[in-house]
Amino acid sequence: MNDRVDTQPQAPRKPAVQRDRTKSARRRAREFALQGLYEWQVNPRETSSIEANVREMEEFQKCDRAHFDALLHGCALQREALDARLLQFVDRPLDELSPVEHAVLWIGAYELINCLDVPYKVAINEAVELAKSFGGTDGHKYVNGVLDHLAPLLRPDEVQAHRSGRT
Repeated sequence: MNDRVDTQPQAPRKPAVQRDRTKSARRRAREFALQGLYEWQVNPRETSSIEANVREMEEFQKCDRAHFDALLHGCALQREALDARLLQFVDRPLDELSPVEHAVLWIGAYELINCLDVPYKVAINEAVELAKSFGGTDGHKYVNGVLDHLAPLLRPDEVQAHRSGRT
């Protein structure tokens, strides 16, 4: 039996998931906002300081900066109101949510309330995609369930039109 260890360099493995080079500027803005909101939860400080850190991240220049600003600062400023909405549909105290899921839910709820140019299904789907990319194994299912219940309260006409097939 040969106990020799092969020390030949091996080719780098392909990542399990290829980075999508065609991400929209808005999707990138959501991803950067999520990272900023995560940081804000685990290391609370002024959002302007967190924003400065995030703006220095690789590929930040490819995101929709206005949407990033709206999400990061809007979620932070409206945190209590967003949490009050989310509490109606979460099954545990908010401090028991993972920081990623909590931030994703803030982003989804914020978009449902404040970004009327974003269709409600898009807001939910984008939040689910964030949870799939950054959250725990089944976190995306939880995010989907909470936002799917919240949407009819925040956008009743749009949800009704979609459900009755008028969109």
